[in-house]
Amino acid sequence: MPSRIPDSTKSTEPQYGGNHKLIGKNYTTPDLIAKVTGRSKYAEDYRAEGMLFCKLLLSPVPHGRVKHLDLSAALAMPGVKGILTEDDLPAPADSLTDNGTVIKANKLGERGLTNEPLYQGEPILAVAAVDELTAAEAIEKIKIEFERLPFAIDPLETLRPGGPNARVGGNTWYRPPAPPQKPGERPAAPPPIEVREVKWTEADFAEAKEGRMPMGHVPDDPASSWSYGDVEAGFKNAALVLDETFVTPDTSHQCLEPRTTMAYWQNGKVHVFTGTQSMIQTVPAIARWLNMDPSNVVLVSEYTGGGFGSKGTAAISLIIPALLSKKCNAPVMMRITREEEHFIGRARPSLTGRMKVGFSKEGRILAVDMFSIINNGPYDAVGDAPTSGRIVSLLYQPQAMRFRGLTMLTNTPPRGAQSSPGGMQGITLMEPILAKAARKLGLDQIAIRRINAPEGKAPFGPANRQGKRAYATSSFIKQALDQGAEKFNRNERVARNPKRIGTKVRGVGVSMSCYSGGSVGFDGLTLIKPDGRICFQSGIGNLGTESVIDVHRVTAEMLGVPWEKCDVCWGSNTKNVAWSCVSGGSQTTHAMTRAAHAVAIEAKRRLQEIAAKTLGGRPEDYEVANERVFRKGGGVGMTLAQAAQKAIQLGGIYDGHETNPDVNRYTKASAKALAGQGLVVSARDTYPRDGNTYSYVASFAEVEVDVETGKYHLVDFLAYADVGSVLHPRALGGQVMGRSILGIGHAIGQKWVMDPEQGAMLSRRFHHSKPPTILDIPAKMEWAALDIPDPETPVGSRGIGEPPVGGGCSAILNALADAVGDEVFRRAPVNADTILASLEAGHPTQHPLMAHI
Repeated sequence: MPSRIPDSTKSTEPQYGGNHKLIGKNYTTPDLIAKVTGRSKYAEDYRAEGMLFCKLLLSPVPHGRVKHLDLSAALAMPGVKGILTEDDLPAPADSLTDNGTVIKANKLGERGLTNEPLYQGEPILAVAAVDELTAAEAIEKIKIEFERLPFAIDPLETLRPGGPNARVGGNTWYRPPAPPQKPGERPAAPPPIEVREVKWTEADFAEAKEGRMPMGHVPDDPASSWSYGDVEAGFKNAALVLDETFVTPDTSHQCLEPRTTMAYWQNGKVHVFTGTQSMIQTVPAIARWLNMDPSNVVLVSEYTGGGFGSKGTAAISLIIPALLSKKCNAPVMMRITREEEHFIGRARPSLTGRMKVGFSKEGRILAVDMFSIINNGPYDAVGDAPTSGRIVSLLYQPQAMRFRGLTMLTNTPPRGAQSSPGGMQGITLMEPILAKAARKLGLDQIAIRRINAPEGKAPFGPANRQGKRAYATSSFIKQALDQGAEKFNRNERVARNPKRIGTKVRGVGVSMSCYSGGSVGFDGLTLIKPDGRICFQSGIGNLGTESVIDVHRVTAEMLGVPWEKCDVCWGSNTKNVAWSCVSGGSQTTHAMTRAAHAVAIEAKRRLQEIAAKTLGGRPEDYEVANERVFRKGGGVGMTLAQAAQKAIQLGGIYDGHETNPDVNRYTKASAKALAGQGLVVSARDTYPRDGNTYSYVASFAEVEVDVETGKYHLVDFLAYADVGSVLHPRALGGQVMGRSILGIGHAIGQKWVMDPEQGAMLSRRFHHSKPPTILDIPAKMEWAALDIPDPETPVGSRGIGEPPVGGGCSAILNALADAVGDEVFRRAPVNADTILASLEAGHPTQHPLMAHI
């Protein structure tokens, strides 16, 4: 084991925030004590009088139809109160956007229960009983017969001529083009999505015999195929061309809290207690799944035990206890086991990718030809394939690029967004090629990344119909590479001699990484009370990142209110919260600091108006600071408490009886519900933004490999982040380190394993796909951030949840390749047996194209 142990007596905590009092400063979040003392309530902690428990009957087959179902013996059991099947579910409902566009329901999408299972472990029915033991015994008494149907668990196998399809209608999703918009009318609703069949020829598969990913026909649509620049000319002019195939794993999210839900009905409303990443955004999702009005949904989700993308707006499985509760006229708790969570809890899809990359002698990427195939599972299409191409085009700035991608349906558990969806896989394909190119061209690993790294308003992806490419708001990853290399003492490590001592050899790796860093257009809602306290009405989910609280410190700072006089109200739509972004895709910090800034500006304006109405003069004669609104240059003023009291007297727009017309209908309803309690201020983020927001991380790693056994240890790790202005250092550090570890898990061990003969998942327990523990992570881990504001957002902050993941994985892979060579592995994760067998054989020995082994 590496002997280096971090010195816990020395504080290495970086200092951020400049002259700010709250922004960039550490503090104790108001939910922390509840978490560490056990007083925080998660879904499983709730109880209700007369509560029943339900258990699920899961499909034993990967694809089939229920031929016969006999529930009589189960229903006759004492204590069994009801059984729910697909026949009890509401029909899939269309949805309506804020601008009135109808989104047609996917009638082929996941519904929670089914009579035609599309993967082993899919729920068929649910039994409600007085306790879980009775429900489980009742399931054993149910007589059920299945008609088995052909199944496919590997995306390449379903592409082969005559290969099985995952669904009766085909093996991939297809969205027909929307009809043309008629003059003076709203855009027509896009047609419902369809399932179609894509098959390649035997000639397409010829290269598969050599371990190279075949590249056949791709549907002609913008998501599946695009290009820019002269790709062939780039290869022709290249000093080095590498053509590599790489496979990334399927990985479960492994949230410590499974998707347990309790539900009951009262006075026509459904009360749902569950974990979700996005509290207020989950309300319309529940309403859509249950085909009811959102005003009749009460959601309670104060704490969520992790999501990582799998609980963006909770999960459709929550309708099972909700509908059972309605059927049985009693509250129902559905506790999900770890095995069930592995089936229904979503996973990152594996990507089988092929990259042909041309380099100049200086290391500049002249051309990229990228082909990605995603194992989607059987339901709604994930966006990992197209995202992988866009991330590669941004992070490595190739002068010319062609992207092709397929998202294939298989009879494996459903996939979903997992931190850096598509980005992690694309970076993991590209980074080993970049590292190999540097060695072949005799270039420094930092230098080859600097020459290709994005800078400023870097373009990415294909051109639009007007011939213009999208671009980033900013990028300072070159500075992160430079400062990270210095902090990591990289040059000293690389120059270490000897590199090998006995059977132990050291390797040093570096990786760039990026992902989207925020969205725009959401609301802030603040209540200044007559006692001078401020309450921030937060619709953000509390999934452990602390953004539910952090973002509101912006408003407190701008109004000059001490944090100890602030309250954050979160956890239920009954608490009158604002319309907030989905907490996914690293949106929240960026989106909701913008909203917090907007509501602070609006609050200042209202306070100035109240002062002018009360004390005379014009609103612009007053300023707001130090819990007061007062005349500029000194003179009369009033406290925020007095202003709040006056707001109640003035009524209208000041106390919430009237609302800001720009805000979402949810925010309007919340503001009106707060009416008369003080100064009620709502505002929508309408700030301009030139470009798309991305965040970046430069990651550095050192490993030690025993070439006699293949076993290796992670010695050291550093992540240097470019995330704009630092909002809350400890929370930022937790995200940078935590998501780096998530990426490290993909490099060192996490993966799904499937039985190709039976279509069954073998890695169905937590320890089968174990996230890294304290025994697995590097002996020393550090992080730092540039703290350079993003110029296109008023606070300067961007999100950080996704960007570290690709760097965590690829820095380890590159360090391993530096230690043992470039011809040892072509897939992740890398296990000891992979290293040992490949070193002995002199070439990679694992299956070159199959992820689930």
